[in-house]
Amino acid sequence: MNIEYVPGGVCAAKGFRAAGIHCGVRPNKSKNDLAVIFSETECAAAGLFTTNRVKASPVTLDIKTVKSGSARAIAANSGNANACAPEGMENALRMRAALAKALDIAEGQALVSSTGVIGQRLNIEAVEAGIPLAAELLTHDAEGSDAAARAIMTTDTTKKEFACKFSVGGKTAVMGGIAKGSGMIHPNMGTMLCYITTDCAIAAPLLKTALKTACGATFNRISVDGDTSTNDSLVILANGLAGNPVISGEGEDYDAFVFALTDICTRLARAMAADGEGAKHLITCAVSGAASDEDAGVLSKSVVGSTLTKAAVFGCDANWGRVLCALGYSGVEFDPEKVDITFKSGVGSVAVCSKGRGLDFDEELAKRVLSEPEVEILADMGAGDGKAVCWGCDLTYDYVRINGDYRT
Repeated sequence: MNIEYVPGGVCAAKGFRAAGIHCGVRPNKSKNDLAVIFSETECAAAGLFTTNRVKASPVTLDIKTVKSGSARAIAANSGNANACAPEGMENALRMRAALAKALDIAEGQALVSSTGVIGQRLNIEAVEAGIPLAAELLTHDAEGSDAAARAIMTTDTTKKEFACKFSVGGKTAVMGGIAKGSGMIHPNMGTMLCYITTDCAIAAPLLKTALKTACGATFNRISVDGDTSTNDSLVILANGLAGNPVISGEGEDYDAFVFALTDICTRLARAMAADGEGAKHLITCAVSGAASDEDAGVLSKSVVGSTLTKAAVFGCDANWGRVLCALGYSGVEFDPEKVDITFKSGVGSVAVCSKGRGLDFDEELAKRVLSEPEVEILADMGAGDGKAVCWGCDLTYDYVRINGDYRT
């Protein structure tokens, strides 16, 4: 299946507009802190949210709202999570009401998100004053998506934004997404804040199924620090303006949609892992030869989640024993004496373990391999045809520095 990447993010698809402004939730006036995304027509909608039992008020509200399978707009603020906060639900409802009023839509068509510090009252007055201003700036241009993508960033150092074109039902459809995520990343659903827009016509129940499928292969396979946030939200809106016959069942069109959605989510997920707080390396762990794909996914995620493996990659130290150890405590049954491990990057590869035993290898080559911005850890389990890829990042001194005084 062919897809073509294009500029525009969440504004690339027909009928979608976006904006981002500084409204005053964050003290730094040079940083946007409020994003709005709007569809000119009603959309099929689907969402996945944090599995943390402690949920932010906007998440609790959106879970109820998205059950209708329909929505048109999203407002998201950074700088305050509105989680475990005074007047949390009241302020989430006020935020939703302000969005609906500014866009002249029903409150049931509006979704809201927050990200930032937990436990502090959201400056809802600033949000209420900012939403109408953002609504006036809504634009189809790429600048709108760029401003929205930057407005949801917290400790992120780069924006996460992609869009693509794909063929479905004889028509060209477009899909775009923005996301934020740098710390508190260890999903069991979807993670961070992520908003995806598309002009493809697809029924809401299938949209939810497609989102679950794509999420399972992407956002569920990244880990920065082992913490699952209270605010994780992944939302997709599909307004049907591409003009394709509505996708109402599985088949070629549905497969094309899932392929495009999974590719967008993969790029966003990799971008989040690469931008992990303080990270210097993106770690890709590809497990092959497992008894099943499910086993391979568990094994791979155990490696990218291993604190000691992360630290070794930061130090460019080919300490493959930490990889084997992480495979061993994953909970998956396998024979350690069948495992091969290789480190790989843009400058080459070095085999470090064969059949569960260490190999003599060139330490200088290994250091060069692990010094590249993206490092691959390849583990062949020697047990079957199962395979999976997960993504993470190294653990650096800066991670502790960033999180040591995050609130203050």
